[in-house]
Amino acid sequence: MDHCGLWGIIPPVLTIVLAFLTKDVIVSLFLGILSGALIVAGGNPGTALMQLSDLVAGSLADGWNIRIFLFCAMLGGLVGLLTKTGATRAFGHWASAKLKSGTSSQFMTFVFGVIIFIDDYFNSMSVGTIMRPISDKNKVSRAKLAYILDSTAAPICILAPISSWVVTVMSIVRDAQGFEMLGMTEFEFFIKSIPYNVYAILALIMVLAIIFLKRDFGPMKQSELLATRGQLMNEEKYGPATGTVNEEETTRAKPVDMLFPIILLIVTAVAFFPIVTWLGAIDGEEITTLGQAMKSMSIGSAFNDTDSSMALWYAVMFTLTITYIYYLARRLLNLKEAAEALRDGIKSMLPALIILTMAWSIGTIIKSPASEGGLGLGLYLSHVVSDGNFPVQLLPCILFVLSAVISFATGTSWGTFGIMIPIAMPIVTSLATGIGFDQTQLVNACMISIAAVIGGAVFGDHASPISDTTILSSTGASCPHLEHVATQMPYAIFVAICSFIGFVVGGIVLNAAIAWVAAIAVFAVGLLFLPKLWKVKA
Repeated sequence: MDHCGLWGIIPPVLTIVLAFLTKDVIVSLFLGILSGALIVAGGNPGTALMQLSDLVAGSLADGWNIRIFLFCAMLGGLVGLLTKTGATRAFGHWASAKLKSGTSSQFMTFVFGVIIFIDDYFNSMSVGTIMRPISDKNKVSRAKLAYILDSTAAPICILAPISSWVVTVMSIVRDAQGFEMLGMTEFEFFIKSIPYNVYAILALIMVLAIIFLKRDFGPMKQSELLATRGQLMNEEKYGPATGTVNEEETTRAKPVDMLFPIILLIVTAVAFFPIVTWLGAIDGEEITTLGQAMKSMSIGSAFNDTDSSMALWYAVMFTLTITYIYYLARRLLNLKEAAEALRDGIKSMLPALIILTMAWSIGTIIKSPASEGGLGLGLYLSHVVSDGNFPVQLLPCILFVLSAVISFATGTSWGTFGIMIPIAMPIVTSLATGIGFDQTQLVNACMISIAAVIGGAVFGDHASPISDTTILSSTGASCPHLEHVATQMPYAIFVAICSFIGFVVGGIVLNAAIAWVAAIAVFAVGLLFLPKLWKVKA
């Protein structure tokens, strides 16, 4: 037998329960892995600890995984350099002269949030530092600033192919049981699944609608009314601001110093995606040069068949090296300051890197068959749901709700990715093949199901009061944390309800366009009536 039956459900359930109780995803994931190792070891704690150690080391011994691990670490180093130079502040000073109204300053906050897509922590802190004085000048409430920061941090990071979030998701999807049935690379899967990522895209649309249509409602409306009278935050009701994050002051940094590394990272990543495929095609016999490799396949095929971990690793190393030299040449940093910036940036990524490693490890022990030292949970669940005739059409909306609850309770989307994706993929592939889906239907079912997991996880990260991104958005905007949570929550829940409807309809028809029609219809009705129904005292 290739699975351990119901015993295999213990690690993910234990992880989820502990995450709810302790709010510590790292410890919860570790104990979940340990419980799986104990089951496989027949209850022998010594053998279980040795197996756990081998499992964690093995997850980092994989070439794909270690490149993603190092990519995230070096991305933290790049963020450290950007923060230390004060380049984002310089860019903000340049832009502030052009922003004369509350609407323009809110929209520029949104634009900065979209531009700085490489990391959610850096997004919240740097954009808040840039835009807070400009927003204050134009009488935009601190709560509104914090909301825009939060709503363009996690949502944009999960949509941009060159972010630490996306490579994490791709790495977990790639290793999930059943993914090999789809006949595509993890990068191609991500790109094609973007239209199904209803929550993240709709959260961004919600920000634009609030900015330009001015359809504020609930506690946010009250905060905005107070701001028009000069009271930028409601300290009497919510307490003092949680703090302020400031960047290094510098007189030499210019706006281009912020844009240069980001544009360089995008350009090098786009260039390396096909280059990696072409280099891999050189076999020394029929194809001996890069030129011959380029002629042997279309650029589209080169993009689709690439090893994205290798391309992103090369891109971040080129970008980091060139940026390091550029900042030294510009005298924005000296050797000591640059070293400190790199060290602090990499250090800031350590919690995320630990979660990523734990997610790989629990995914491995969950999915591996018993004959290979795992629990074979995917095989067991696949048999159970297939034999039980569970309707695959309901899977996306159920996954969305479950992922949202886990992420909201734990305050992390990365941990939710690691728990839910290895469970969701084998279930949806088994159900889809069991009822005779063709290849296109199978791929669409997988895309909307994984997008539902991602959407639910992003909602929890976006809305949870204990989420790092939520806390940093409050800090970056210098807004009372409770005011940010109270004012943002109705907006996040509204977008989540619209997304849920989209996943219900999308799961039935397996069509992204129709799912969006349903979600947008509910969204439009809500924006029309909620400000009228939810009135606040002036």
